Amino acid sequence: MEEVMYPSATRELARKRRELAPETEAAFQAFSQRVFADGALPGKVKQLIAVAVAHVTQCPYCIKGHTKAALRQGASQQELVEAIWVSAEMRAGGAYAHSVLAIEEMEKVATANTAWAILSELT
Repeated sequence: MEEVMYPSATRELARKRRELAPETEAAFQAFSQRVFADGALPGKVKQLIAVAVAHVTQCPYCIKGHTKAALRQGASQQELVEAIWVSAEMRAGGAYAHSVLAIEEMEKVATANTAWAILSELT
């Protein structure tokens, strides 16, 4: 039998999760409904944000669920792909932005090595 990393989200698994922590499940569902309700941002925009975030967090369940929800809210395929590209840039941008940490350490080591070399020549 083939082992899968992510099991299909089934009604049975959802029921089991609800049975194991019913109050927490209800609170999470209420929170989720409130978060994605129209407010200062329309629901469609919130779903596009969720699709982008799901790609950064790499949650296959969220990618599928929020893509479907965004389409139901009227998002176009082009809007969805553009949101995904924004997430790709943000994820890559994190590596780019944090590269200054490595550069700073390289400079510290180079400075320390230069100082060590000068001291070695003096002794």
